[in-house]
Amino acid sequence: MIKYDNNNFKLFLAPMEDITSNAFRTLCYRLGADITFTELTRVEGLARGNKSTWSRVLLKDDTPTIIQLLGAKDVFFKKFLNTFEPSEGFKGFSLNMGCPSPDVIKLGQGCAMIRRISKTRKIIKIFNDYGFKLSVKIRLGLNQKDKDMKVYLNLINEVDADFFVVHARYGLQTYNTPADNSVYEDCVKTGKKIIANGDITSVEQIEHLKSIGVAGVMIGRAAVNFPAIFKRLKNEPTPDVESIRKEYMQLAEKYCEPFRYRNNFFKHFKS
Repeated sequence: MIKYDNNNFKLFLAPMEDITSNAFRTLCYRLGADITFTELTRVEGLARGNKSTWSRVLLKDDTPTIIQLLGAKDVFFKKFLNTFEPSEGFKGFSLNMGCPSPDVIKLGQGCAMIRRISKTRKIIKIFNDYGFKLSVKIRLGLNQKDKDMKVYLNLINEVDADFFVVHARYGLQTYNTPADNSVYEDCVKTGKKIIANGDITSVEQIEHLKSIGVAGVMIGRAAVNFPAIFKRLKNEPTPDVESIRKEYMQLAEKYCEPFRYRNNFFKHFKS
């Protein structure tokens, strides 16, 4: 069993649709997040040069950011990488293998990729050949059977990604079902770098995950409700709600954020 240096334990901001824009990522980074993720972006749209899709991966400052991609066809990854130029703040790519959307699964993407080990290896090699790191974000499988068979461990064991973000639910489970954090001990025993994701909101959880060798945690919904959760989890003082609100608005104006992002922020941010 490989233990990772707890001094390097990182807090990640999760990728969230119509939320993790430039302004929100930078806000969370200033409030203690170590690394942020863009919202999920379809590589096919990037390969085809779709302006709306490319706007999702445009990094407007030096906030450490990983670009999360959805896709499965080699040709689209290669076409995108042929035109991609890293900007300040870019920290690598992540392959989404956890999206539970039926439309995504029908295409053999998202959660459907959990059993496609050779395909996943091939995609990682494409990115490595272009000189880029690729991490992988997974769930525990499509359904209870996949979880019981521990298909997620098969993938982690057989694939050499930069790191693995493990969302401790399977695809058919909703957020109303508690995440099963008991899976992380076996994940860490693979010797791979594991980032825990799902219902992590307390210092006590962080300390337990550190103790078993998890290398970091990813925070999503809790960060939308209170972006300063990262400082709180680091036992650092947190600013008041009004200060956070003002800082977000300044960033949203600076980066000309579309109103859907602003609306989603104020819809979920606690007042």
